[in-house]
Amino acid sequence: MPGTAALAQSAQQESLVDLANPLMGTDSNYELSYGNTYPAVAVPWGMNFWTPVTGEMGNGWGYTYDANKISGIKQTHQPSPWMNDYAAFELMAMTGPVRLKQKERASWFSHKAEESKAYKYKVYLADHDVTAEVVPTNRAAQFRFTFPESDDAHILLDAYDEGSMVQVDPARRRITGYVRNNSGGVPANFHNYFVLEFDHDFAVSRTWDENWQLHAAPKSEGAHVGAVVSFKTKKGEQVGVKVASSFISLEQAERNLATEVGRDSFDQTEAKAKAAWEKEFSRIKVSDPDIDNRRTFYSALYRMLQFPRTFHEIDAQGRTVHYSPYDGKVHPGPMFTDNGFWDTWRAVFPFFALMYPEQDSQIMQGLANTYRESGWLPEWASPGHRNVMIGSNSAILIADAYANGVRGFDVETLYEAMVKNATTSEGRPRDARGRVLTAVGREGVEYYNRLGYVPYDVGINESAARTLEYATADFALSRLAGMLGKTADAEKYAAQAQNYRKLYDKESGWMRGRNQDGSWSTPFNPLKWGDAFTEGNSLHYSWSVMQDVQGLADLMGGDKAFVDRLDSIFSTPPLFDDSYYGQTIHEIREMQIVNMGNYAHGNQPIQHMIYLYDWAGAPWKTQFHVRDVMKKLYSAAPDGYPGDEDNGQTSAWYVFSALGFYPVTPTVGQYAIGSPLFRNVELTMPNGKTLKIEAANNSPKNVYIQSVSFNGRKHDKTWLTREALQAGGTLRFVMGPTPNKQWGADKAAAPFSMSAGR
Repeated sequence: MPGTAALAQSAQQESLVDLANPLMGTDSNYELSYGNTYPAVAVPWGMNFWTPVTGEMGNGWGYTYDANKISGIKQTHQPSPWMNDYAAFELMAMTGPVRLKQKERASWFSHKAEESKAYKYKVYLADHDVTAEVVPTNRAAQFRFTFPESDDAHILLDAYDEGSMVQVDPARRRITGYVRNNSGGVPANFHNYFVLEFDHDFAVSRTWDENWQLHAAPKSEGAHVGAVVSFKTKKGEQVGVKVASSFISLEQAERNLATEVGRDSFDQTEAKAKAAWEKEFSRIKVSDPDIDNRRTFYSALYRMLQFPRTFHEIDAQGRTVHYSPYDGKVHPGPMFTDNGFWDTWRAVFPFFALMYPEQDSQIMQGLANTYRESGWLPEWASPGHRNVMIGSNSAILIADAYANGVRGFDVETLYEAMVKNATTSEGRPRDARGRVLTAVGREGVEYYNRLGYVPYDVGINESAARTLEYATADFALSRLAGMLGKTADAEKYAAQAQNYRKLYDKESGWMRGRNQDGSWSTPFNPLKWGDAFTEGNSLHYSWSVMQDVQGLADLMGGDKAFVDRLDSIFSTPPLFDDSYYGQTIHEIREMQIVNMGNYAHGNQPIQHMIYLYDWAGAPWKTQFHVRDVMKKLYSAAPDGYPGDEDNGQTSAWYVFSALGFYPVTPTVGQYAIGSPLFRNVELTMPNGKTLKIEAANNSPKNVYIQSVSFNGRKHDKTWLTREALQAGGTLRFVMGPTPNKQWGADKAAAPFSMSAGR
């Protein structure tokens, strides 16, 4: 048995990133999501990801855990299978006859001969007796293919459909070209330029055309083209390929390759990529005897630090520039994309503000550039504006960043953009067919500003959800206006933040769609998904009053009635009405099967609900449910998520909750306390100070807080402040197997609410 000193030394040398499992959430499909993820080989917030391909070109489910064959490894920018990919191309190694089409070249593989890390992917392609490996940089990558003895060893580049070009230069051992594939949200001149450099001479090089015909011609251009370079290899011979791309030009792609890879070996690039992850992961060191929980934690952290993706590059003068997915021009400054704020405003961006404010500042600069280049803030960008989801949630994450001390961005320009969203729906962007993108700005804002809600009967779908989300955005606008000295605006938007009250139906006790004349929409079934709500029902959306939880509790009859209503979500059977969709969508099925009543953690609108007990004198119920959800719905396994992972949000819920607190109300710098999962956590805050979180007696059974102290002082409130956490020190929980119903039960212990004035 190793001694204590040896164990301590081993723990110090442990690689945190190697605890992350990129296969977490990959056992998903259209009907049922356990994450809808793919194994992304990348660096944090990287411009390009790389992933093995098991699905057909154009299929959003590019890699699924239950597949048996791999057709290649592709450059990907996909944020979600529902959004699909853009600027993708694929490399595949093979032996024997050249097979061009995906299904024909695909090789059987096994997870037993697959290695998936955040910074490296390796797989044995059984049909070709080839081992393929890839390691990333921000905008480039290195491949290594280990071949058997063969006179017919090949590396194929599939440049995909929707317009592509390849050009082979045998003298320089290079392939260059471009791809244009996308799923929308791009200007007419959209291209992704690539360069591949090989470390072996080509025995033969060919290109293929859109009719799948191989040619000796060095160049091919058309709807769907590619290239094949061939070698004669000895057993165990390794062929290396250095790859980079650019949205700006071929010259910029070459610059990206020279800057980020240069003369580095495959192993050096791997080491740098691993170090990039370790740098971020080492900010949060978790110590606990439960290795599975630690693996889940770091797997979730890996997902959190991928999006929004970098979309800018460094030019010959060392300046940050970007191709704009909005106006098709090259502009100075940063740009980020591939994010749906309907999801990520809730916990991902609050985590960035707390732990990665410099990155958050750059993202805010990118948002200002988006507004300058398109006239609007993004709500779902991939890579440009997309017509998906609802809300005005860009306002929330901007105001939250500024309120929590993030600086270094043009807040006045972003405030102007927020006010525009809240004022008019005129002049919004249009798609390639000339249709207005209703997801940009506030759909129905003129009704909302006149009536205080978006009416149910004016042809605007999901009207109640929109109203509730606009009210929360108005709260954020009010807070930012106050910080910027815009007193009249602060008062105006604070009043509008109370618009949630207009949708509360006292008779049913739930939020409900309302007609233009003030009457309630009928018939009303609180279990009906969609309709007046977004990917949920009234039981899920009625809690979307993050700015005024006490006000909502008062509407529901006071704290005891509020707690009873919260309890009812778990005690109500998982009944549902899916008639709005005409089918049982995967979000409904994910709620139905986990035996948690009508609680639908697999989708975002209700994920904060568990923490609302903190406002109503029953924080011990928050503690129970938080630990129950972490235990039952998350694991570092292919089926390890309870629904769509969604750009880090479902992961961020876990990361925050495992630390012991969660950001329910934006812009106030408070975190509602839950139940810490680990015995010891050490966080290095942005200012370099250390925060230690201790949970004495913590165990799977000891989920209830008995007492809390912060830097030796008794802490009896159910919330923590951003300032206190960033100042560092020791946050100590004492845990036990039964609730301490006195801790945090006093009214003065509750977090901020507009109605409570604190």
